[in-house]
Amino acid sequence: MSQSLGPRGPSFRSLRRSVDVQGAAEHTTIELTGRDRPGLLSEIFAVLAGLKCNVVASEIWTHNSRMASVVYITDEATGLPIDDPDRLTKIKQLLLCILIGDRDKRSANTAVSVGSTHKERRLHQMMYADRDYDVDDADCSSASERNRFVTVENCVDKGYTVVNLRCPDRPKLIFDTVCTLTDMQYVVYHAIIIAEGPEACQEYFIRHMDGSPINSEAERQRLINCLEAAIRRRTSEGVRLELCSEDRVGLLSDVTRIFRENGLSVTRAEVTTRGSQAVNVFFVTDSSGHPVKSETIEAVRKEIGLTILNVNDDAYSKSPPQERGLLSLGNIFRSKSEKFLYHLGLIKSNS
Repeated sequence: MSQSLGPRGPSFRSLRRSVDVQGAAEHTTIELTGRDRPGLLSEIFAVLAGLKCNVVASEIWTHNSRMASVVYITDEATGLPIDDPDRLTKIKQLLLCILIGDRDKRSANTAVSVGSTHKERRLHQMMYADRDYDVDDADCSSASERNRFVTVENCVDKGYTVVNLRCPDRPKLIFDTVCTLTDMQYVVYHAIIIAEGPEACQEYFIRHMDGSPINSEAERQRLINCLEAAIRRRTSEGVRLELCSEDRVGLLSDVTRIFRENGLSVTRAEVTTRGSQAVNVFFVTDSSGHPVKSETIEAVRKEIGLTILNVNDDAYSKSPPQERGLLSLGNIFRSKSEKFLYHLGLIKSNS
C-alpha cells in the first residue's frame, strides 16, 4: 500500500488582504489576512467589541510582514452566532478598513467563506494564498540562511523530485510541511521522517498530480520558499505571555490596547475560552520586532494584573514533540499525529 497527498482542501486565489465571514453551529468565523503592523490586533478586537461581538476563540499568525487570523465570535447579548447579513456586511467593511490602513489600498478584498476546515490548516492556506512566502529584494542577503532548511533536487532515473528538509524539531512540523505540499498540489510517493534529538530530518519523493517531477528552476525555488515559510509561520518570536482570568466581553480589546499603549507588538496569539475562563497566550516583541525590556513587561503585568498575566520565557517552538523516532509514510496510520492528517483529508490511501 502506498500513501499520497490528496487535494481535498479547497484552492484559494491570492488575496493580498481579505476579510471572510461564515456562519457555524456555535459561532461565526471571521478570517482576516493583511499587512502586519504594530497595534493591528488591538484595533481588530476594539472594532469587534464596539460592534457587540464577543470573541470566544482566535488564533493569529504573523510572518514576513503578513498577518492571518481566524476569529470565532458570538453576539454579545445572546451568545449565539451572528447570521444577520447586514450586520455581517458591516463587520466585514469595518475590519477591512482596519486592515487597509493607509497602504496597499488597491489590494483590498472581501469574500464570504463557503466551507469549513481545521483552523491551523486554514491559516496555512490563508498565508499561502496571501503569498507570505515571497522574498523581497531587500531580504535577498538572508536568503541563503533561510534556504539552508530545504533542498529540492530531481532524481532523474526514478522520475521523482526529492525534497530534503533539515531544521530544529518542534511540535506539528510534519503537519506544517505536509499541508504545504498538499496545497501546492504535489503527490508524495515515499517519505522518511526522522525526529531524534533537537533536529528533524524529512525527505519526500514527490511528483505533480500528472506524474511529472518539477521541471523548472523557478518552480524549485518557489517550493523552497513555501516550505521555508511553512516552517517559520509557527515559530514564535518574542516573550510568551500567558493570560488566565474570568472571561468577559471586551477582555481582549482591553488587554491588546494595553499592549499597544506600552509599545508591544503581538507576533502570535492563541485565544481560547474554557467554560467561564479565558486562557490566552501572546508572543510579543517591541514595535520594531526587538526583544521587550523586562521593565516594560512588568509595567504591562501591573496594569493588567500580576496574578492574571504571567511570563513564560521558554520558547514555544522548543516544547518536546509528542512523537519522536523514525516514521515511514507507509506506516503513517500507526502514528497518532498522522492519523490526524488523514482525518483532515491531507492523506489518502491508494491501492
